[in-house]
Amino acid sequence: MIIIKFIIVGAVGYLLGSIPFGFLVSRRMAKVDVRQYGSGKLGTANVLRTAGSKAAVLVFFLDLLKGALAVLLAGLIFGGQYLVVGGFHWGVLVAQVIAALAAMVGHCWSVFLKFRGGGRGVATFFGGLAALCPPVALFGGEIFIIGAGLTKFVSLASIAAVVSTYAVFIPLTILNRFPLEYLIYALIGTIAIIIMHRDNIRRLLAGKERKMGEKTGLRSFNSLPRT
Repeated sequence: MIIIKFIIVGAVGYLLGSIPFGFLVSRRMAKVDVRQYGSGKLGTANVLRTAGSKAAVLVFFLDLLKGALAVLLAGLIFGGQYLVVGGFHWGVLVAQVIAALAAMVGHCWSVFLKFRGGGRGVATFFGGLAALCPPVALFGGEIFIIGAGLTKFVSLASIAAVVSTYAVFIPLTILNRFPLEYLIYALIGTIAIIIMHRDNIRRLLAGKERKMGEKTGLRSFNSLPRT
């Protein structure tokens, strides 16, 4: 029964994460298919360039909500049960981490979009983190705001923010005995987000990354830098 609950929370998290808010909001507010512009991604940065700031803010908060709801629903579904495996208690925190990571997977590879054209998972990661450990999520958000404000590169600020959350969890786990599940979530999420930004990293190194607020063109113009 407990194994089934782990599967259920993973499925619920994935389906929540799969809701393509970037696509839905852009079509509703700007009458555009954001997948046809810039990077083709559904994240806040591409929505900002394609559909404007109002649409981008709404998408950002909705994508945050996906991660947070996945964690909260996992807690309700799993309750106080746990499974002991190798001396480690697989309980509600493990279920919540699974749900949050599944939401990230759904956001990046949505079943509703035939597993293509999702986002890079940053907002959904922080939504899950906000439900798991709000102070560290707030710290990561501050790093993002400072990084984006100083550099104007959303991709660089995103990577710095997630790496910072993982880094701060290390002493908190060792010295303050924060749950190991938080550290694992931050580690897996950070690795996944860095991988999802590998094209951005290449453009940053080449000096071709597009800055925040720059307009974007149709994806058919392959010469345009994409974020």
